[in-house]
Amino acid sequence: MSEPLHLVREDGVLEVTLDRPPANAIDLPTSQAMGEVFRDFRDDPGLRVAIVRTEGEKFFCAGWDLKAAADGAPVQGAYGVGGFGGLQELPDLNKPVIAAVHGLAMGGGFELALSCDLIYASAATQFGLPEINAGTLADAATIKLPKRMPYHVAMELLLTGRRMGAEEGARWGVVNEVLPDEESVRRRAWETARLLASGPPLVFAAIKEVARVAEALTFQDAMDLVTTSRLETVETLYDSEDGVEGFKAFAEKRTPVWKGR
Repeated sequence: MSEPLHLVREDGVLEVTLDRPPANAIDLPTSQAMGEVFRDFRDDPGLRVAIVRTEGEKFFCAGWDLKAAADGAPVQGAYGVGGFGGLQELPDLNKPVIAAVHGLAMGGGFELALSCDLIYASAATQFGLPEINAGTLADAATIKLPKRMPYHVAMELLLTGRRMGAEEGARWGVVNEVLPDEESVRRRAWETARLLASGPPLVFAAIKEVARVAEALTFQDAMDLVTTSRLETVETLYDSEDGVEGFKAFAEKRTPVWKGR
């Protein structure tokens, strides 16, 4: 079998392609490998944005490799440094990640997309959480989905396992944009990735940490952490060369030159 992950690195953007036919399902070794890839992305100052996509016409990702598990492959063990799919629990990931989705995003495949900051999907994309039919819990989706869309719609998806098309996902705010086909999705993901790669990395890092920390706090508690610079990314930003550069560029009516320091 060929390598399940293909990497393209260009202009500060890392594109990670999962290629595990026939359904791009993820087993333990693949999840561990994805964790290593995204950990290295997190820690590489030369990389600013990641894109997650998959090969194949029918499936974006079928989630956990139940067929391999049924054939005796180990299902218990460490998913890797980033949790399932390399992104779900990766600590301190303060760089933007874009999901370019085409085909069926089922179970863990849906959860993989939800682990990203932006989701672009083709018109043919369908999302679903069929775990209910296998007698198990879509754990990450159960935690995340009711916070990302109306509670009753999220619960319907979780309790019935029905599929949700890309247009419906966009209507509920889960999908950023629906595009005609896979090629359009990939092109849009790269356009956005290049835009973000040219932006202020320290600001993006602060946005991601503040949003992540604030999920479990009241508004005022979160504001107190920010205004007193008790979050590492905020402290770094307010003390940075980039912070001064932003003000200078605005005053001089020119495009800022971001150095990430």
